[in-house]
Amino acid sequence: MTAAITVSGLFVYPVKSCGGTALTTAEIGPRGFQHDREFMVVDTASGLFLTQREYPRMALIRPQIVAGVLRLCGAGMPPLAVQPLSDGIMRSVVVWRDRCRAVDQGDEAARWLRDFLQTDCRLVRMAQDEVRAVDPAYAVSSDDQVGFADGYPFLLLSEESLADLNTRLAEPLPMNRFRPNIVVSGAGRPYLEDQWRQIRIGETLFQIVKSCARCVITTTDQETAVRGVEPLSVLATYRRSERGVLFGQNLMHTGTGSIRLGDEVLVVG
Repeated sequence: MTAAITVSGLFVYPVKSCGGTALTTAEIGPRGFQHDREFMVVDTASGLFLTQREYPRMALIRPQIVAGVLRLCGAGMPPLAVQPLSDGIMRSVVVWRDRCRAVDQGDEAARWLRDFLQTDCRLVRMAQDEVRAVDPAYAVSSDDQVGFADGYPFLLLSEESLADLNTRLAEPLPMNRFRPNIVVSGAGRPYLEDQWRQIRIGETLFQIVKSCARCVITTTDQETAVRGVEPLSVLATYRRSERGVLFGQNLMHTGTGSIRLGDEVLVVG
């Protein structure tokens, strides 16, 4: 009898490109997991999004949402509680090729981030009625949308794929280098997720729409913000494609609900 594939990790990243939060249960809304990439740091003058690509220290910012309040923590900084604003100063912000409407989260949050990152920036929250559509070439339906994530609501990785990569590295890397939302275990062999087209977890149906091309963020130690060359150098020796180095799968979803650690992952297509 084949062993079941199960959910072994669930993660949200409340502020784009900052630290993640591990969950035991994740609620699913139209944009993906509740609170995932709900907030974003932007350049004050241009509204352009900031990420670890240019500011590795963003890895050291640890946001958490507790009882509806966003809490920002960072080494050498006093923790800051931010009451999320739905109404307030509206800003036009840019994430990749998309321009979105977002609500500025106030001067106190901006000062905290400016002091930590040493750049003039603001914290914004995607407007509640904003609809940022996914790439229509990969959308399952015309209603498919995403928050401030790069392009899709979910990123999935298997423990087997990371274990295989780690056999090729001089120093093994933790899963947080790849910033997944859903981690699965029990696939049986690495990269089996490359072959999946549709999975069901609980009551939610997920479409596997596109392999994830990895960027320099994967070379940034999420505990120290120190940047190296791995895993991209090794991944390029066996996972290179025309789109770049591929590792993990982007997912779309149908319906809302919740998924939990230990839930079975049913491959239905």
